[in-house]
Amino acid sequence: MSHAALLGDLAAASGGQVLAAPQFMDPNYLLDTFGLAGLLIIVFAECGLLIGFFLPGDSLLFTAGLLVAAGTFDVPLWALLVGVPIAAILGNIVGYWIGRKAGTPLFERPDSKLFKRKYIEQTSAFFQARGPFAIVAARFVPVVRTFVTVVAGVSGMNYRTFIAYSAIGGVLWGAGVTLLGYFLGQIDFVANHVEVIIVGIVALSLIPIVLEYLKARKRSQAPGAG
Repeated sequence: MSHAALLGDLAAASGGQVLAAPQFMDPNYLLDTFGLAGLLIIVFAECGLLIGFFLPGDSLLFTAGLLVAAGTFDVPLWALLVGVPIAAILGNIVGYWIGRKAGTPLFERPDSKLFKRKYIEQTSAFFQARGPFAIVAARFVPVVRTFVTVVAGVSGMNYRTFIAYSAIGGVLWGAGVTLLGYFLGQIDFVANHVEVIIVGIVALSLIPIVLEYLKARKRSQAPGAG
C-alpha cells in the first residue's frame, strides 16, 4: 500500500481535482503557512485520525529538517526532535482508542470517496503478518501508518505493549526522518539548491499520483467497466 495507490483512488473519485491542488502535497507551502504548530498537527492527524491518511508526513519531516539546516525554517532542531515523536505517539494513542471504541463496524463501513474498506483490510493483513512490530514498521509505510493503530485497537492489542512499540516507532520515524533531512541539508550542494530539491520532492510525490490517476481513467474507460 502506498500514497500512490491511495491518491490514485482520490483522483479517480474527484475527477482529477487532486491533481489541480499541488499545495496539498507541497511540504514547503505547508511549513511556510502553518509553521511548527501545523507540522505537529499534521503528524498527529496522520498517525491516528482516519481523516489524516492522505497527509505527506515523510516528505514534510524531511523538508523540515532540510530547511532548519538551511536556516530558512526558524525552528530549533531540538523542538522538532522532541515535538514530532510526541505528536506521533499521541496520534497513535488516539487511533488505538478509536479502534477499541469503534470496533468491527470499521470493517463494515461502506466505501466513500475518501474511505475504502480495503485500507483497513490491507492494514489488518500487514498487522497480522508482523505482530506488535507492525506498530514500528508501519511508521515508514504511508496510509498503513494511519490505520495500523486503529487495527491494533480493534484487535485488542495489549495497551502497554502498544505504547512501548508506538514510542519506539515514533522516535525512529519522527526524529530519524527529520535528522536525515537536517544532515543532508548541511551538504553544500543540497544547501545551495534547497528550492530545487524541494520542488524535486514535490515532483516525486506527484508522479505516482499522475500515473495512478491515468491508470484509473484507463480502467474506467475500458469496455465493460462498471
